[in-house]
Amino acid sequence: MTVEILADPQVKMVIDRLIDIARSDTGQSARVANFLLAWWNGDDWRHFPIADLFGVDRAIAADMATIFAFLGQYPGAIYVDSFGEPYREAMADLVKKWRET
Repeated sequence: MTVEILADPQVKMVIDRLIDIARSDTGQSARVANFLLAWWNGDDWRHFPIADLFGVDRAIAADMATIFAFLGQYPGAIYVDSFGEPYREAMADLVKKWRET
């Protein structure tokens, strides 16, 4: 994995949008949080139920598809926190919001 891969501005923009949605408090937010947390560590934070796609609007589904397409281009694993500290912090915040009781 190279720094250039992680510097992809479109992917970062999509991740930022998804994190912003997951930080809010709607049904779509919960589904986006499921997606992001499954990407980060599905074994610990639950996997993403594909039927969650039925509960998000087209723009959100397209953003998720962008992430799938990005990840599918590379032979190794790339996790959301690989993009740097702000993303690690954001994911920890999502765990607190959506997984810890």
